[in-house]
Amino acid sequence: MTLAERLRARLAAPAGPLLVGDLNGEAPMPEGGWRAAAVLIAVTDRADPGVLLTQRTDDLRTHAGQVAFPGGSVDPSDAGAIGAALREAGEEIALPTGTAEVVATLDRYHTVTGFEVTPVLATIPADLPLVPHPREVDAIFEVPLAFLLDSANHGRGSRWHEGRERHYYELIFGDRRIWGATAAMIVNLAQRLRWP
Repeated sequence: MTLAERLRARLAAPAGPLLVGDLNGEAPMPEGGWRAAAVLIAVTDRADPGVLLTQRTDDLRTHAGQVAFPGGSVDPSDAGAIGAALREAGEEIALPTGTAEVVATLDRYHTVTGFEVTPVLATIPADLPLVPHPREVDAIFEVPLAFLLDSANHGRGSRWHEGRERHYYELIFGDRRIWGATAAMIVNLAQRLRWP
């Protein structure tokens, strides 16, 4: 059985409530409606699978220095969320075309910045020669899937945003802090994926 088949077989109805926004509750819909976005949750095909994450550069206009999945806005030319997630991964980490096997699209998540994000779960070969986009990505790193799915690693934090204290999940992996929307999508994945 391939890793993609194993992941598909272990996806199930959520074991608990899913997050649709941060812990303060779902973000209000922006006046112009949600902007569609997608991220790639790329699981590496190895004995102990990992998940690829990026550390964004410090000089980006939004989310500077944060840990994120490869991803971004869905463009009109994209084949939906899957096409956008794969295109963005190609641009941000030089993921070679045709190397990802899509497993499923997961539960949409609404950000306080007005995006409706669709996570795309996929498998990729281990140890691909990935290259970070110099203007967008400082580093590409891998976190064990088992670590991300373990609820003992799902901490909570808060910060002020636009005059309001916002609460969120966070995971600390070595010197990396995974928080906000990325952590929320990981928590949602942990609610659906029975692993190993």
